[in-house]
Amino acid sequence: MKRTLMTAVAACALTASLAACASMEANAQAPAPAPAVTAFAFPATPEGARAFVEDAETRLAELSEYAGRVAWVRNTYITHDTMWLESRANAEYTELGVQLATDAARFNDVQADADTRRKLNILRQSLTLPAPNRPGAATELAEIATRLDSTYATGRFEHEGEQITLNQAEEIIAESRDPAVTRAVYEGWRTISPGMRDDYARLVEVANEGARDLGYADTGAMWRSGYDMDPDAFAAETDRLWNQVQPFYENLHCYVRSRLNAKYGDAVQPDTGPIRADLLGNMWSQQWGNIYDVVAPANLPDSSYDLTELLVEAAYTPEKIARTSEQFYTSVGLAPLPESFWERSQIVRPAGREVVCHASAWNVDNVEDLRIKMCTRVNAEDFQTMHHELGHNYYQRAYNQQPFLFRNGANDGFHEAIGDFAALSAQTPTYLNQIGLLDTIPGEEEDIPFLLKTALDKIAFLPFGLMVDRWRWDVQSGETTPAQYNDAWTANMLRYQGLTPPGPRPSDAFDPGAKYHIPGNVPYTRYFLAHIYQFQFHRAACEQAGWTGPLHRCSVYGDEEVGRRFNAMMEMGQSRPWPEAMQAFTGQRENDASAIAAYFAPLDAWLTEQNRDEDCGWEA
Repeated sequence: MKRTLMTAVAACALTASLAACASMEANAQAPAPAPAVTAFAFPATPEGARAFVEDAETRLAELSEYAGRVAWVRNTYITHDTMWLESRANAEYTELGVQLATDAARFNDVQADADTRRKLNILRQSLTLPAPNRPGAATELAEIATRLDSTYATGRFEHEGEQITLNQAEEIIAESRDPAVTRAVYEGWRTISPGMRDDYARLVEVANEGARDLGYADTGAMWRSGYDMDPDAFAAETDRLWNQVQPFYENLHCYVRSRLNAKYGDAVQPDTGPIRADLLGNMWSQQWGNIYDVVAPANLPDSSYDLTELLVEAAYTPEKIARTSEQFYTSVGLAPLPESFWERSQIVRPAGREVVCHASAWNVDNVEDLRIKMCTRVNAEDFQTMHHELGHNYYQRAYNQQPFLFRNGANDGFHEAIGDFAALSAQTPTYLNQIGLLDTIPGEEEDIPFLLKTALDKIAFLPFGLMVDRWRWDVQSGETTPAQYNDAWTANMLRYQGLTPPGPRPSDAFDPGAKYHIPGNVPYTRYFLAHIYQFQFHRAACEQAGWTGPLHRCSVYGDEEVGRRFNAMMEMGQSRPWPEAMQAFTGQRENDASAIAAYFAPLDAWLTEQNRDEDCGWEA
């Protein structure tokens, strides 16, 4: 994931030691608050609007770097004091953002030039948490947000007499094939979140007040307005995309359910209806690749290699995974990352302190101070994640010459898709052979196993990518009340994913809080879009490279012409409506899931044959 520009995340340099970082932070002084300049200092004319935007960009750029450095320290060294610092810095930034968003509305009827109008709209739409324009509101919102985020990051629960972290729990649920164990871990992690519910309800209440101050019905409507289209039209567009891919997902669901039934029996997993969520190898059942051993085709040869084993055998370290990921981008003609990236990033989990391990990519100064924050392990999943995160960094650098308000993705789905597009090439046997991890590229007899592994992660994710914000939009609109939070979440799991929890949920359950992006307040539809866009990008890149083989075997590693066109799209940032950015690279102006069908066509046909005698689907 990428920390969004308008939440002002950047970083403090963790170089030689924690003490060095603490010294730097102690010596750094928060910039003096800028004089209170409001829109009323600028006339409601085209020239006044342009001057207002220029002033806003200057003030935001200065404060965002300071707030971001504080945020980096809190993310990589969680204490009471760093939480306090981040709350204060975020409150200052939010207050400025609210002021500027409110003031921007004064120019709604001004005939501003196109760039100025776009920047005015960005100012109104870019606050993820819009605080009301009243004293104390921004501080309250920042305190709640930091408290929620830190509660998640420090969450632990008891399992077999030991207090374990999320990382440990994820490993257990990925590897265990004992339904009693997977249920215990699935339910155990969700014990960290019930205490978040009241805070979350208050967060929604305050943010909605702020959204209404800016002229939106609620926070969800404000989020949906950031896609160069009407909020309701955007919701309908995501429904259209889901309808394109839903039949394939249901085909995959049907096959996986039958294999789980064969392993565990009717008492654990019936052969009809929904799937028990804890059996899918992922804490949130959003990706199913960890259970490939359970669902592997019985009538086909298994994959001749295991990426995790290849990495271990080749003596990969977390840093070597990062260096290899960088090499993908440099192979297509992009410049290496700055040396400061290697000095300042958190690539592994540091010992002796609490940190946020959720992977994220940062640009501290919104120019060249690029970093990642991961607790990298040497396995296939983190190999893919690293390629993804560096995609954010390369995108951040590509648009760093744009005006400040345009230093972002064409839309937030683009930012996620950039790295996922790279990872599509990076997961192919072709690429693994190109970088020396795999001696021989397997023949087509391994295509179905390869595509099934890919679908277990990419296609299984799609309904989850949609349902998170579907739940949140209903919460933000008031359709779902705090008392209904968990029931609505479970209903969405069933409706979209065809999944149920392993057992009844307690009356105080707040399962949404057990997913980072809810307490972290990160909009989630971007990930759904990214899973569509990445295949559009991949198909376009392979066509540009002259690839004539199956789409799922294509790697664009080493193709500098693809890199040139790709970078040209990235350099646009948010300066133009996203259809123009899409067209610059793919030749298409619309969202299109047909590339997914092309990529997975052999697997879809095979699944249809496997499911011939199955009672597919489920009742929501």
